[in-house]
Amino acid sequence: MTSRVDGPLKVTGRAEYGADHTFPGLVHGYVVLSTIAHGEIDTMDVTAAKGAPGVVGVYTPFDPLELHTPATPFMGETWVPLQDKEVTYYGQPIGFVVAETYEQARDAAMLVEVSYLTRPALTSLQDGLASAEEAPEGRGGPSSLAILAEGVESIEDALAESPVVVEATYSTATQHHAAMEPHSAVAVWGADGLTIHSGNQGSDLQAAELAMALGTEPSKVHAVNPFVGGAFGGKGHTSTPAFLAAAAARALDRPVKAVLSREQVFTATAGRAATVQKISLGAEHDGTLNALQHDSWCSTPMDRSFVEPTSHGTSREWYATRNLAISQKMVPLNIPPTTFMRAPGEAPGSFALESAIDELAVALRMDPIELRQRNNSTAPPGKDLQWSSKHLDECFRVGAERFGWADRAPDGRTDGDWLVGMGTATAMFPALRFPATVEITLLPDDTAAVATSGADPGTGLLTVLSLIGGESLDISPDRVAPRLGDSALPPGGMSGGSTATASAGTAIMIAAAKAIDELLELASAPGAPFEGMEVAYADGRVQAGERTMTFGELLRALDRPALTVTGSSAPGEELTKHSFSSFGAQFCEVRVHKWTREIRVSRMLGVFDAGRIINPTAARSQIVGGMIWGVSAALHEGLEIEENGRLANGDFASYLIPVNADIPEVDVHFVEYPDTLHNSVGAKGLGEIGIVGMAAAVANAVHNATGIRVRHIPILIEDLLEES
Repeated sequence: MTSRVDGPLKVTGRAEYGADHTFPGLVHGYVVLSTIAHGEIDTMDVTAAKGAPGVVGVYTPFDPLELHTPATPFMGETWVPLQDKEVTYYGQPIGFVVAETYEQARDAAMLVEVSYLTRPALTSLQDGLASAEEAPEGRGGPSSLAILAEGVESIEDALAESPVVVEATYSTATQHHAAMEPHSAVAVWGADGLTIHSGNQGSDLQAAELAMALGTEPSKVHAVNPFVGGAFGGKGHTSTPAFLAAAAARALDRPVKAVLSREQVFTATAGRAATVQKISLGAEHDGTLNALQHDSWCSTPMDRSFVEPTSHGTSREWYATRNLAISQKMVPLNIPPTTFMRAPGEAPGSFALESAIDELAVALRMDPIELRQRNNSTAPPGKDLQWSSKHLDECFRVGAERFGWADRAPDGRTDGDWLVGMGTATAMFPALRFPATVEITLLPDDTAAVATSGADPGTGLLTVLSLIGGESLDISPDRVAPRLGDSALPPGGMSGGSTATASAGTAIMIAAAKAIDELLELASAPGAPFEGMEVAYADGRVQAGERTMTFGELLRALDRPALTVTGSSAPGEELTKHSFSSFGAQFCEVRVHKWTREIRVSRMLGVFDAGRIINPTAARSQIVGGMIWGVSAALHEGLEIEENGRLANGDFASYLIPVNADIPEVDVHFVEYPDTLHNSVGAKGLGEIGIVGMAAAVANAVHNATGIRVRHIPILIEDLLEES
């Protein structure tokens, strides 16, 4: 078992997160939030707040901090607070109070009196469907796409000609990341510029955004985030506390700490969009898909800054079909921002698609696994680029055997007062890579440092750096010191999209090869211990004939304090040769009480094809976390937005997430086939695929147990009462 490099620091409480930092003269900021969903701020009376004990500054759109809207090629524009008087959602940051203590800032913020010019607000996705807009072109291409067989004029014609047709509409709730660490920042200005301690998914990206927002040179911003207490996409953009703390610290010439309260996190940051998805499947009697139509709608904030690509993230690629039509529309609402959240698009999209596939299996009286295998794709429909590797059939075969799928009854079974059912679903998530640069330093004590800016929001990337670094340098991983989460290090990109291992790992291999080449060149140079000799490298040692030295001994002999190189990697020509994805098969057993209709998940299994597994312990942990989140989406999570835009359950007391009693033992198995067509490491992403398909597997198991098809999540007890 591989131990986490950061494990001892975290379990002993010695790991310092953003808000753990303190400095002499530190003051505290508290964010003021709007109490309407749509309108304009008419006045803000801050007289009482400014006169409250300990207050050193109050900032509003009428007296703003100096900030600008940053825009980067990778992240696009990031919203910055207090720049205008427009209010577009309930809970929008509209003010910032700074005081000597957190409590003083909080209490003073309560004294700010705000009057609004209120306008009508649209807060319901269902109510807004009639005014839906075409989504902009995104990751999956244009908002609408059709691939039709020769001679077929429309998807409607293809469906009409199909002997078996299933049509249904599915919906998923608004969700929130609910990371353990609230968004926070500690900002300090000095002679060299700004140092910001703030949990984020990419320290160099955060530094770039802050430099633009503050109108300062990028070299003057130093972002530090070695530890991040969960992110899942919700800490990709620079947060409101970071913008405000940085600007206020400059204005006051004092260090400023800003920490969102748990309730504030639900609105002053971003979550997952709600979706409505209509799917039509047309098939032959043998189960061959003839037509697949997937029309999607998602909520989006009024600035239309994010679209949840449900149809494009699933039906665009998952199954072989002669005819395919997908569309994506968005519904602008007066709601808090939406953004990336673990498997954006794939997680809610898979609930709809995999529920529909299960419905088709029922209509065909066919085993759901057989139907999926019959329509296995060798490439995304309409594309000539075949999958670089795909072992999804093996995932289903192995999973069915391990889970006892052969014992599944088409109409479930009864165990006393419990109705027992099994469900399954496909999981897919694109295998991606981002550009990354890694620095390797060989040291005279025979250790090495592997460093890149990046971030490790609990995913285990620090440990991966040490493992791949050790392997590439042919030394023990415990002799490798990994460094992450510092914008002063070479740019490592974002820890997101399940890209970090493939991206940073490939760069490590390139840097390690350069380090070894330079080491050998030094060893055989004039005056060096191996002058003029044919040298080789293995086991951390330079060798020639019978003579051998560790790289540390060589550096000491040469009086070199270190040997430092960098290696860079980015997606390349492989993108023109293959399609890339990770694959998986999700299995779930549920027990539904015959009388109370309580749903209990009793068994779960996920079998995944994600290339080479670098750290089996952390990989299993990542998958288990995703599968649990899938159960949470199916049975627990859903933000309730009132008509006035207020979140009815924007706190951990009311926003339901699973506890230990809700989750049984989870089984995970990897079908391990290194994919070196994707990257030199052979690893494909697995951080996000664990959630994909699990909500559908739960819903399909509920149907198998009860005969009731629930087409929305979360599934509630009352959904199973009407037909009980």
